[in-house]
Amino acid sequence: MDFTRTLGFLVFLLCVLISLKNQNAETNRKGSFQNADYSQEDSPSIFGNISFDRKLQENDMGRPPQEWLRYDYYNESCPFAEQIIRSTVRELYELRPDVAPALLRLAFHDCFVEGCDASVLLDATDVMESEKDCLPNESLKGYDVIDIIKSELEESCPGVVSCADIIVLAARESVLLAGGPFYPLYTGRKDSTVSFFEEATYELPSPHDHLSKTIESFATRGFDERETVSLLGAHSTGTIHCKFFHNRLYNFSGTDGPDPSLDTEFLEQLRSKCNRSHAMPAPSPAPPLSSPSPSSALRILPNSTLVQDPGMKMDYEGPRKSFGVLYYRSLLQGKGLLFVDQQLTSGEETETWVRAYASDVTLFQRDFGLTMIKLSDLGVRTSPMGQVRLNCRKVN
Repeated sequence: MDFTRTLGFLVFLLCVLISLKNQNAETNRKGSFQNADYSQEDSPSIFGNISFDRKLQENDMGRPPQEWLRYDYYNESCPFAEQIIRSTVRELYELRPDVAPALLRLAFHDCFVEGCDASVLLDATDVMESEKDCLPNESLKGYDVIDIIKSELEESCPGVVSCADIIVLAARESVLLAGGPFYPLYTGRKDSTVSFFEEATYELPSPHDHLSKTIESFATRGFDERETVSLLGAHSTGTIHCKFFHNRLYNFSGTDGPDPSLDTEFLEQLRSKCNRSHAMPAPSPAPPLSSPSPSSALRILPNSTLVQDPGMKMDYEGPRKSFGVLYYRSLLQGKGLLFVDQQLTSGEETETWVRAYASDVTLFQRDFGLTMIKLSDLGVRTSPMGQVRLNCRKVN
């Protein structure tokens, strides 16, 4: 009897201690969020009046909180880290608007392969191939932009801010500049010490994929069909170059004709920009940015472009105009540039979400923001599994 009473008391005491610990943790989380500065110029909120910490932990996309990351991770070690990233990206964007879509695409290609670990930034060495050199990444740009941001941060806070955090935070700023939503991000990621050439070669989604393969590919990273449709809304900004959709214009599926799902007038418009000789254009490297310094962006030629190959601008109504909505409306009209995009209208559930986002920009921006949070949390590394690289292109 005494043993039973003693055991019951110990169980009760344990429950009390766990409860107190959870309350303290919740208080600490709320305190850190209340002390953070959420003011974002021209930044629509996707969360309404719901507090950031609650939404980060309880969003309906099923994202569990990443206990090893914090929203205010650099609050003491580098308090101006996010401000430096924001101001540098905006300064460069004023001179090279294609910086924004380049950084957004760079984040996706990094996070989709073994998680957000900046492995995509590593240069090849004698013993390691680089993800940069694999076929899906040959057209990636923005590496020099990351170099400039990293240089600014190293000058302010040496050895503190990881390249992985720079990538996801710079991508968020790019979304804002394109007219998309602000979304809160945890920080504290560490950088990979290895590259994943094989994985990047075979696991990244292709612009030529059928819907079933796209859904399967995104499902391996934990995204359902709704999230897949919203994440592909990132194609709302930037320029899609001819080589990525050329086969739809002239020799679709081995035939000597166009993709029948293309709107006829849109087909002629695309053919006027992309003739048969543009199937595999010769690579045209982007002009390098100036050597990093506090005023480096001021020395970039305003007419520089990241890619000079012909193509079609996704935001042809102008930057920050109808981010997302125009993309989905185009799909419903048979005007999707990429085959993978147009395929979203071929499935019952995916088409439902295409129609929903085409008619409700608030719904799209909310879902897109939540899905970008989820993407940014894929496979994060912490010590001792990673490091903070001093140079984003090589391991310390």
